[in-house]
Amino acid sequence: MEFIQEWNLTGLLIGICTFFIIGICHPIVIKCEYHFGVGCWWVFLLSGLGGLTGALLVRDVFWSSILSIVAFSSFWSILELFQQRERVRKGWFPKKEG
Repeated sequence: MEFIQEWNLTGLLIGICTFFIIGICHPIVIKCEYHFGVGCWWVFLLSGLGGLTGALLVRDVFWSSILSIVAFSSFWSILELFQQRERVRKGWFPKKEG
C-alpha cells in the first residue's frame, strides 16, 4: 500500500476495481435470474447491507471504498434483476425451460 500511496494511485486503483466489480455483477444478475428468477433479490440485499456495514467499520479509505462499491453495486443489482426478467420476457435473453 505504501507504493500506491507514494505514487498517488489510490483513485486509479479504486476506479479499476469499480470497473471489475460492475463487470462481474452483470453476468451474476443474468445467471441468477436464469436459474432462480427474481426470488433471489434478497441475496443481493444482504450482500449490499454487508458491504455497507463493512464500509462503515473499515478505517482504510481504499478498502472502505471497495466495500461501498460492492454494496451499492449489489443494491443496483436488485433493480437489474427485475429488469432482466423483463428482458427475458421480451425474448432478448433465453428463458429457462422447466
